[in-house]
Order: sequence, then C-alpha cells, then structure tokens
Amino acid sequence: MRILFSSTPAHGHLLPQLPLARAFRDRGDQVAVMTAGALAPVLAPEGIELLPAGPGADVLFAESRRRTGVDAAADPTREAVAEFFAGTRIDLTADDALAAARAFAPDLIVAEAMDFVGPLVAAALEVPLATMAFGPAIPAEFTDGIGRLAAVRYADRGLTPVPARWHLDPCPDLLQPAGWATPQNRLPVRPEPHRGPGPAATPAAASQPTSRRGDQPRVLVTFGTHFSDPAVLIPILTELRATGADLVFTLGLTAQPEDFGTAGDGVTFTGFEPLAGLLHDVDLVVTHGGAGTTLGALARCLPLVVAPQGADQFLQAAAVGAAGAGIAVPPGPDVPQAVAKAVTTLRTDATYADAAHAVAEQIAAMPSPGEVAERLVNSMS
Repeated sequence: MRILFSSTPAHGHLLPQLPLARAFRDRGDQVAVMTAGALAPVLAPEGIELLPAGPGADVLFAESRRRTGVDAAADPTREAVAEFFAGTRIDLTADDALAAARAFAPDLIVAEAMDFVGPLVAAALEVPLATMAFGPAIPAEFTDGIGRLAAVRYADRGLTPVPARWHLDPCPDLLQPAGWATPQNRLPVRPEPHRGPGPAATPAAASQPTSRRGDQPRVLVTFGTHFSDPAVLIPILTELRATGADLVFTLGLTAQPEDFGTAGDGVTFTGFEPLAGLLHDVDLVVTHGGAGTTLGALARCLPLVVAPQGADQFLQAAAVGAAGAGIAVPPGPDVPQAVAKAVTTLRTDATYADAAHAVAEQIAAMPSPGEVAERLVNSMS
C-alpha cells in the first residue's frame, strides 16, 4: 500500500508520527511524508520519502502574524490559532500538496491533528483519511473555529471536508481532560519517545526506574526545539543549580552553550538529539510541556515539572498536574523559583513517581504502532 503522512512543518507535530510511519515502512508499504522541505534532515535518516509542500513554520508564523497581529505560538488565541493552521497554512501549502499527493497516489492519508492540508488532499483525491492526535484532546473552543475556517478554504476549492475514518490517539486515558468523551472512531496507539533509526525499545512500565534521589538526582531540562530562549532559561538554570541536581540541558535548534554564561557552569549541554537517548539514567524531567516530550518521559515512568511557554503546552501541563504525575508551574515572575521548588518536591515525594508509573502502565498496554498499522491495512481490505 501507499501511505501518505501529512504534517504541520514543526518537529513537535512530525516526530510523534514517525513510529507509525516506520511501522508501515517495515511492513513493506511505500511511505511518504508531506510537509515543508526544511524537515528533510528528520526524514532522510529514516529512509522515508519527503514530499515537499509549502513553506516552513517561520514563513507561516510571519504571514499569520501579519494577518492577525498576533503571534500564534506565544499567544495562542482562538483566532490566531485558526488563522495559522486553517487559513495561512492552507493558503500557502494546498497547491503544492495537491500536486505532490496526486503524483504519489496514496491509498491512505494520515494527518496529524492540527494538519488541515492532509484532509483537504484526502477530500480532493477521495482517499481514506486517518487523523492522529499528539497529546490530550484539544478543546472544542479551538477545534471548532479551526474547522469552520478550514471548511471555508475547502469550499473555495469546491471541496467538502470528509470525516476521518480513524482517530489515532497516543494519549492514555489518565492524561485526558475531565469530561472527555471517547470518539467512536478512536484507535489507541502507543507513543514512543523520539529515537533515531533502529529498533524500538521494549516498553518498560513493569518496574520503576532506579532512583537516585538519595544521592545527586539527574534532571533533564528540555524546552523543545524552539523554546530555548536563554533570557527565559538562565534564571531557571540558576535556581536549578542551587538544588544540587546534576543537570542535562538540551539546546534545541536555536541556542548555544555560550548563550548561558555562568548560569551554564557545571551543566551538561547537548544539541538536538532523539529524546529516547536523553531519558536514560535521569530521575525526572523539567520541560516546557511539548506533547512528545511529555508522553515520552511518562512512557519511561519519569515524573515531570512542566513550565509551559506557549502553543498547546498548557494542555499538557494541566494533564500532568491533574494526573499527579508531576507539577505544573503557571506563568509568572516566580517561575524559576517555582521550578526549583517543584524539583525538590518530586525528589522527596514518591507519590509523583507512583502516578507517573501508573501512566506508563497505561501507555505500555496500548497497541504498538506495528499492530495499529496492521489493523488499518486489514480494515481497508
């Protein structure tokens, strides 16, 4: 079969799709990903074909900001989010996407939850569609507005949105919001922390990670690929160093060690690399709350301190706090001190590690990407 994945051009949207894309590839299916060409370095090592379509996130954010006067990443209002995902992106990407998809001739399109180009292509080509979430359910106050604007863009092309046949969901029930209703077309799929090419690790939720809390705890500090602003993170690092923790800090795609001055003394810095390797031999994670980071850490039984910076990170922060698997730190002038205090709390209160273990058990029980790929193919036969 020919499987086409479609993604918003951002690591946080693309990386959660890779385990399922690999599963189809390993089955012998022809797999391609349709997104901006800037993400070619992510796909090239996987041996997965890239169908370049539309500009990168920087161009999309700039145009969306020009249209609305709001930065949709830093200030995710309903109007700004709808314009970015369903207005600007469709306007600047749809023509490229339709041409690329027609040439590829997919049998199935898998679109991540905030991608509205893949569903447009599925409607135009009359191809079955699966949507894939990357975290807890997004509130209707956002999805309804995005859907309405997308429908206008589809109608401009003589198309009508087609409901997804499957809703692939990597979020365990313990992290879903209160009152969440299971979609009838939901198909759970086990999330994995992002890794490089090679076999996936066996889920290890049966036993909790070895604790180092009585010694010198090792803390992974990761604020994703684009939220590693030294002005924000230097005060956090300064407070974390005072806790005595052994700190491993990811630089993302934009920062350098020298950007952190003396606040980086004694900190182990690492550039962008797969999360799976970084999670080895750490006791807890301090993060912005990207969905991939959140689910990946909890899949390894690691409690979290979540200090959201923008986008959907507030959803993950709320979910982690509600599940008791970590501490959510709301925005404010005392964030550095609150993060350091939360790290100390996680080191001394075992209930957070126990809750993280409960989430990890749910994740381990979810169908693997390989099992989901087989089910999708069989249901299309």
